[in-house]
Amino acid sequence: MREFDDDVLECFLENQLQLFPEKVAETLAEAEEFLEDCMAVVVDSVDEVIQFFEEEGIDVEGAMDDEILSADEVFDIGDGRYLIVEG
Repeated sequence: MREFDDDVLECFLENQLQLFPEKVAETLAEAEEFLEDCMAVVVDSVDEVIQFFEEEGIDVEGAMDDEILSADEVFDIGDGRYLIVEG
């Protein structure tokens, strides 16, 4: 099973500077390796993003969906899915 399809990898490559001060990957292969190494996850909805943060012990109670989605760790893939990268 390949969790990181090309849409996910391209989203990360294009937006990685929102989380890191400099690029950590230049190619799809490097992006995939990096995301696997840092145990990044892809979720299918805003609710799953919230659930992920709650399971990680991050207090999201009272936060609005757009506040949660604007977290540096959250990448909007553009098709309803979200990539969460723990920097």
